[in-house]
Amino acid sequence: MRTNIGFLLAKASQRFNELLMERFAARGFDEVRPSFGSVLVPLFEADGRRLGDLANVGRLSKQAVTGLVQQCEQAGLVTRERDPDDGRAFRISLTKRGRRLRKVAEEELTRLDDRIVAALGSRKRDALTEALKGVMEL
Repeated sequence: MRTNIGFLLAKASQRFNELLMERFAARGFDEVRPSFGSVLVPLFEADGRRLGDLANVGRLSKQAVTGLVQQCEQAGLVTRERDPDDGRAFRISLTKRGRRLRKVAEEELTRLDDRIVAALGSRKRDALTEALKGVMEL
């Protein structure tokens, strides 16, 4: 099992999320869950996205994203407002707390990247990044 790529990907993701969640909790964001990343990371890149756009970027159904947005709203990280250009659609935006989390996430992700480079070296980290992008495109 320890050479099965699916198992290794799952366990690597689990460990990365554990480390990140520990750092978020230590910085006052203990309500953040790994699943929130499907909503928050795209908003960190471009705030004020439509629900459908979040679903596409996160590779999830609109129903799944709607549930995650609700959880992020309950955690005080995002707000949902009617799209002024299309009253049928919603735009999701970071709250003030969500914008503070973005700064913390950037800092902590940089620290985790530094740990990965220390463990693997820059070339292997870069190769890992490219390999993971390839797996995502399967």
